[in-house]
Amino acid sequence: MIQDILPHVYDVTYKRAEIKPCDTVLVYREGKLLCHVEEGLIRYPTAKELECVCARVYELAKFMFVIDGANFFEIQKEEIKPFSGYEYVAKRDFRELGPDYLVFAGVTGFHVHDWYTDTSFCGRCGANMKGSTVERAMVCPSCGKIYYPQICPSVIVGVIDQDKLLLTKYSLAHSKHRNYALIAGYVEVGESFEDTVKREVMEEVGLKVKNIRYYKSQPWPFSNTLLAGYFCDLDGDREVKVDESELSTAVWLTRDEIPDTSNISLTGTMMMAFKRGDKV
Repeated sequence: MIQDILPHVYDVTYKRAEIKPCDTVLVYREGKLLCHVEEGLIRYPTAKELECVCARVYELAKFMFVIDGANFFEIQKEEIKPFSGYEYVAKRDFRELGPDYLVFAGVTGFHVHDWYTDTSFCGRCGANMKGSTVERAMVCPSCGKIYYPQICPSVIVGVIDQDKLLLTKYSLAHSKHRNYALIAGYVEVGESFEDTVKREVMEEVGLKVKNIRYYKSQPWPFSNTLLAGYFCDLDGDREVKVDESELSTAVWLTRDEIPDTSNISLTGTMMMAFKRGDKV
């Protein structure tokens, strides 16, 4: 999956780090990230490289995380134009690029960048927020409210009926993703993950389920979510009643009928686990 970057090591521990010329800088703009792409491989600019287009790079850089002992920073509130082979690449296009650890760095950085951007002002009193100097948080100097990065919990659900798995496709109005997927949805206030599984399956395809069992989790920075994957068994009638506001279709497929797909996502990993006949 996208977070599986071994032998590289990702460390999100917050620290007060002073940027150096050799450090990597992630530059985001309107859902895109500045990078150099060659033969499907990406690299990001260093602070030294950015000096020619951003005189304030050392002043504006904000620490993000560490990979293999190397610090990654980002720049907020500065218009940086493409230069010397660097161009802005849309977040969605990163799923087709490499190397894996730099793709993970870039899309994970989107999550942190979006949170910093969205918490520029206090939601309680409207004052300008300030970054904490001791942890990854934004602090209101006026009322003292502290904001931490927002992570939205969601479920991915593989519904099984004997030798078949229920696969869905999103409606055009709901998503641009056109490949097969599993049922998915956000956890509501006051719900457990298991309750969310039952509700989402009922809402999207009108089915009851039982024997709900946890599979594995995944941070999914494309939507700023933390995904929890579950398999469950059909409980009763197998006739599907599709919620057409979200789905265009939902079909029961045998292992042989399930198309091969990438393991970059939890959805793809779960589909391939069932297709292989793994114990799920």
